[in-house]
Amino acid sequence: MIDLRLRRSVLYMPGSNLRALEKARSLAADALILDLEDAVAPDAKEVAREQVCAAVRQGGYGDRELIIRVNAPQTPWGEADLRAAIEAEPDAILMPKVSSPAVLENIADRLEALDAPPGIKIWAMIETPAAILNIQAIAAAKRNPGTRLACFVLGTNDLAKDTWTQIVPGRAPMMPWLMTALAGARSEGLTILDGVYNNFSDLDGCRQECEQARILGFDGKTLIHPSQVALANTAFAPTEDEVAVARTVIEVYERPENAKRGAIQINGRMFERQHIPMARRSVAWAEAIAAKGQ
Repeated sequence: MIDLRLRRSVLYMPGSNLRALEKARSLAADALILDLEDAVAPDAKEVAREQVCAAVRQGGYGDRELIIRVNAPQTPWGEADLRAAIEAEPDAILMPKVSSPAVLENIADRLEALDAPPGIKIWAMIETPAAILNIQAIAAAKRNPGTRLACFVLGTNDLAKDTWTQIVPGRAPMMPWLMTALAGARSEGLTILDGVYNNFSDLDGCRQECEQARILGFDGKTLIHPSQVALANTAFAPTEDEVAVARTVIEVYERPENAKRGAIQINGRMFERQHIPMARRSVAWAEAIAAKGQ
């Protein structure tokens, strides 16, 4: 069976809000980003760090993946954040403003120096124009096992801020950047998550953007409000028809008489052998969701 970690819904939770950290234990999100950076005011940074690390150590989040977003190394809080996050042992640490592979190489050195447990992965925020221009080199940093790079997270709000681009329905101005980042991630086998949808009261708009992100090829979407979780979980799940077609493709190609055939017609559609891995991924995806019960 394909090893598939669900990251359909990845919810940011402000580390300074203890009530939110508690509530997150009961939410249906696949993963939680416990935030020490953008969602936390400067005068609350230290409290947030203590609360987030205590929450991770305490546990109680079930099978939800836990990620701590730290402040950048060059900030007054970056080094203390990194040390505390390593001691708390989340599933991953999310690094902001990764604009070049040098950032990841430096983090690799710090992880080694701090004797970070091997299970902690590194996720990278792709949120600057430089990151988009350097995306292939950033993704290639995964080839150095010391970087522990596992995932790209799009920071579309920061991209808009730095480029003066307006975020509009359909996101046409951003489409080249989204697809460039996705191509970079896939070239090195990285997970990639779409940026947030800001208007959490506009559920239909959020649903449409989740559906768009899935069509584009993203693994999931980062979220800012619990009301968005169900929308992402639904949008990033294969439909019953998709799974049925996938199972048929697998079954037909496994027949002995089709062992050497390159292309097969099934119900009026042509399928090639390259479709088999895609079909197996859809089935594995559906089975992982069924096992999760959400």
